[in-house]
Amino acid sequence: MNVKMVKENRFAFIDQSYKPTKNDLICLFKVTPNNMGFYEAANNVALESSVGTWTPVSSNQKYVNKLGAKVFATSGDWVKIAYPQELFEEGSVSNILSSIAGNVFGMKCIKGLRLEDVKFPQKLLKSFPGPRYGIAGYRKILKVKDRPLVGTIVKPKLGLKTKDHAKVAYESWIGGCDLVKDDENLSSQKFNPFEKRAVKTLEMCDKATEEVGEKKGYLINVTSEAMTMLRRADLVKELGGKFVMHDIITAGFASLETLRGNCKLGIHAHRAMHGAFTENPNHGLSMMCVADFARMAGVDSLHIGTGIGKMKGGKREVGEINEEMEQKKVAKTKHRLEQDWAGLKSVFSVCSGGIYPGHIPYLMKNFGKDIIIQAGGGVHWNPRGSRYGAMGMRQAVDATMEGERLENYGKDHLELREALERFPKLRF
Repeated sequence: MNVKMVKENRFAFIDQSYKPTKNDLICLFKVTPNNMGFYEAANNVALESSVGTWTPVSSNQKYVNKLGAKVFATSGDWVKIAYPQELFEEGSVSNILSSIAGNVFGMKCIKGLRLEDVKFPQKLLKSFPGPRYGIAGYRKILKVKDRPLVGTIVKPKLGLKTKDHAKVAYESWIGGCDLVKDDENLSSQKFNPFEKRAVKTLEMCDKATEEVGEKKGYLINVTSEAMTMLRRADLVKELGGKFVMHDIITAGFASLETLRGNCKLGIHAHRAMHGAFTENPNHGLSMMCVADFARMAGVDSLHIGTGIGKMKGGKREVGEINEEMEQKKVAKTKHRLEQDWAGLKSVFSVCSGGIYPGHIPYLMKNFGKDIIIQAGGGVHWNPRGSRYGAMGMRQAVDATMEGERLENYGKDHLELREALERFPKLRF
């Protein structure tokens, strides 16, 4: 069906003869109508997300119509909608999302709506700061040139007193981890207040760095009310820390933009709560969209999943976060978070969630070396202590870098062999 754009009719925002320009922002939506035809539903999506209203209004001016979104292509349940870049405030993720992912998701005429991908015009992209450090910056700070970074999350995620939290972090660094991070729900609870944790854990970070002769990093969660968050980041910098962590979904993109604009530390992004709107293939936003907006706003590293482990999402889903997408077909080009994107720096992909040393060959084969392999229980499981679990992780990375099978490498490396024996059914 080729529906032409006609003023003031029910398909006023559909024009399949329209050719998008370099100044258009283009969205790929999957539309499931509710009690109306597909084209009418698609028209309503474009209407509500741009300059339209449910009924003609006397206050409208002719020049406003030029800014209307246009449904210019359809295929099955999928539609492409072009938006003039003038509709959006430059440098504001919140503003863009309020339009293309705002009221449209709550309209009665829509049974399901999925925003799968967004293509941004160059001028709009360049208005965003992007990562301060990115992959190359992280590697420079930590002085790790080629291999994947090895990280862990302090476990138990909640409940440890500050001294014990810092001890677990220290043991992990000593064992071979480059990075240690807080869990997403550790903030400033009475058993482990932020200020005390920052002092003690960064002290242990410096101690491990000196003893091992390798640079170490602590990704401390500064997520909070904006002014408190900035004070926390300032404290981390004063104490010599190089990184902070931010819960980008629960805190919001405006909070992330505030942190990026006022903090010169590396920003590790946790995606807690993303599953509330990324899991349903017929409704919500794709994780790929979240990844793009996070990169624009300025994160340096971002959780993408693993394709294995305890979290949902197979290899294809995780890979798509890193790759360019046209309609539903994945193009095997540069990783999405590393692609040349209007000069914005690349983002370190973080593979985390139910992984241990036996997963490392799989992760490196499918996602390359520019990843952060981050294991919680996969480090802290060892009854001899976190140090030895971390040693097993690092040995697995070393073995894979050398092209040697883990079982062979484990013959002369006790900690790796222990991990493989502890989790025999999880080998890849």
